[in-house]
Amino acid sequence: MLEEKRRVSKEEALSLFKNADLLGLGMWADIIRKKLHPEEVCTFVVDRNINYTNVCINKCTFCAFWRDADDADAYLLDHETIFRKIEETIALGGTQILIQGGLHPNLDIFFYVDLLRSIKERFDINVHGFSPPEICFISDASDLTIGETLSILKAAGLDSIPGGGAEILSDRVREILSPKKIRSSRWLEVMETAHRIGMRTTATMMFGSIETPDDIVTHLDAIRRLQDKTGGFTAFIPWTFQPGNTELEAAGKNKKAKSRTARTAKISVQSPATAVEYLRVLAISRIYLDNVDNIQASWVTQGLKTAQVALRFGANDFGSTMIEENVVAAAGVSCASSLDDIIGAVRTAGFVPAQRDTLYNLLRVF
Repeated sequence: MLEEKRRVSKEEALSLFKNADLLGLGMWADIIRKKLHPEEVCTFVVDRNINYTNVCINKCTFCAFWRDADDADAYLLDHETIFRKIEETIALGGTQILIQGGLHPNLDIFFYVDLLRSIKERFDINVHGFSPPEICFISDASDLTIGETLSILKAAGLDSIPGGGAEILSDRVREILSPKKIRSSRWLEVMETAHRIGMRTTATMMFGSIETPDDIVTHLDAIRRLQDKTGGFTAFIPWTFQPGNTELEAAGKNKKAKSRTARTAKISVQSPATAVEYLRVLAISRIYLDNVDNIQASWVTQGLKTAQVALRFGANDFGSTMIEENVVAAAGVSCASSLDDIIGAVRTAGFVPAQRDTLYNLLRVF
């Protein structure tokens, strides 16, 4: 173990990734977690993921959710459907909606402003919405700067921004997996700009596709550097690529898939990340991100059992009750859990379960 008070370098993190004993990493991450959260409380938020459209021009090879506008199962939710989902969320004790969608070519900033205002006029709920790719799409379509776009959306009712669309903040990887998606510099620009105008955000990382350990450490370093500048990230959420029904899965099996092109034909796809690999990345994330208070376990992709173990590998938060989730489900992965399931899992793992809000203020201790 390195000296406790010294910041871990990129080179050291890479060495840990490749060589360190898994249980030793877990113990180190757990020590850090205990120092940051000595009360042994594990938090979660009650919310719903509302995907307002599955139409997306990016067509990322790792995504099973996107559709073309003329596909039979393409959709764009109307306001009444979204309102009904919010009403159900509030009835279940929800304090937040996570609203994200594809990059629909027919939508502009007026759609988003109208949606936000109509939600805020009717409901007292935090809107955690529109990942950096969506923000950039709105900005470009409306001939506005990132700062102007975020200020307009904030005034209309956007409270905070999720970390979606980060995947791996390495343009080498992004060029292969999602050549139409924004580069890493624009993702970071959106987050820095949001932080500068007083909006808090989360940061995510999707791993287990084609990246290397060096790409993962590069991603962590980008998050840590921005957090040093702004302090605007509330949490970091690493989660594993789910290959089901994606072009990458087909490329790995050498089979045809929807809209498969030469871009996937030569991609060397890894086997899906194991629970052991997930825990290693989680622990290193806790060790390296010494300026991010909260690390979230991904029970949605890992299941409750692995998420329980994650609480001893540096995680202090169980994420969301996820009343509704569509993107991971599109890949054929469904780890549905009730509020009681999450409370029970947290208690069984030896922690005190507590409901929080978006900014990690405690609302209820169970």
